[in-house]
Amino acid sequence: MGLKNMSLKRSIFVLSVCCVAVSLVFVALVFYICKDIQNRYVGTVMEMEAGPVGYGLVEREGPVRYELTLKQQRIPWALDVIWMLACILFPVTGLGIAGLLFYRIKLKTPIAVLKEGMECIRKKDLDFSVAVESEDELGELCQAFETMRSELLRMNQELWEQTEERKRLNAAFSHDLRNPVTILKGTVKLLKQGKEDEHALDRLESYTLRIENYIETMSGIQRLEQMPVRPGEYAYTQLREEIEETVRLLAPTSACTVSVPENGNKAERKVQLDHGIFLNVLENLTGNAARFAKSRLKVCLKEEEEFAVLSVWDDGPGYPIELIQSGPKPFGKMKEEAAHFGMGLYSSQLMCKKHGGRLRLENPAEGGALAKAFFRCDSVNNEPGC
Repeated sequence: MGLKNMSLKRSIFVLSVCCVAVSLVFVALVFYICKDIQNRYVGTVMEMEAGPVGYGLVEREGPVRYELTLKQQRIPWALDVIWMLACILFPVTGLGIAGLLFYRIKLKTPIAVLKEGMECIRKKDLDFSVAVESEDELGELCQAFETMRSELLRMNQELWEQTEERKRLNAAFSHDLRNPVTILKGTVKLLKQGKEDEHALDRLESYTLRIENYIETMSGIQRLEQMPVRPGEYAYTQLREEIEETVRLLAPTSACTVSVPENGNKAERKVQLDHGIFLNVLENLTGNAARFAKSRLKVCLKEEEEFAVLSVWDDGPGYPIELIQSGPKPFGKMKEEAAHFGMGLYSSQLMCKKHGGRLRLENPAEGGALAKAFFRCDSVNNEPGC
């Protein structure tokens, strides 16, 4: 375990020293074996030369000289060659074994883990993790690889979320433009038919300016949640006229009832909210209700504590239970209609949240579908419900 957590430089040094030391022990052992064999062999030959006459005793005057034959001389020479080869082969073999142990202990597992991770990345699969089994340089490399994988996974998720958000933004943009364009087309149609409408030109100017402002706002944001809120004071009489006009143009075939707080004996009453957000939500809820209504619509604006509440009811089949329970989702469909992507309710929900409120969907006991949009605002008084 200590060698596994040791640095690469230190571990290869330790393994090399240990293996070379063992090889030198074997070299010394071979040396002593060869020397012993050589000494014994020469002594045996000398004894044979100095033995009885029958064994080759040669009598000479003076000191006795022993001469070995050529064949006898080859044996010590062979032993010297064996010892010299041992001096070379054993250390080289020791270094080879040290390298093999170094690879198996230090390199094999991290390299296999990194290769497997690279293969997963090549297949665009980031759902894996790199195990760090040591504290050496390769362990640090594995940790860096794991960090890179985590960053790639995070960046891919962010890119996917940005793509989805861009799809939602584009869908909401086109959806929210459809309602004012429909109103403009209806106004132009009335003018072509020669029907008198004293507010036609004002409506054309107002909605054209609104579309222009909306395009400028949407072109500068990256997410729906970034849409700015610019509250201002607006009279209930003005909001009533805009509600009636919107209902008349978006639901021309339905019998509609509009209700807003009355001034009474007081001065003209006002409410503080973002006019553009209010109209967008009004058009989305009214247009959605008009598509599913059988014959009647009811739009009500009232004050409820710190909220201005816009309610839109239709006598259609009502909202699906899953839609009421889970809330609107982008591109969620109530029916399989190619032109209806469910962005109206989802966009309205986001805009209500931006305004400090919420969107609530209900199926009332009397039937139909009821959508309530809450806008947090100032200077409102409690009024009876619609």
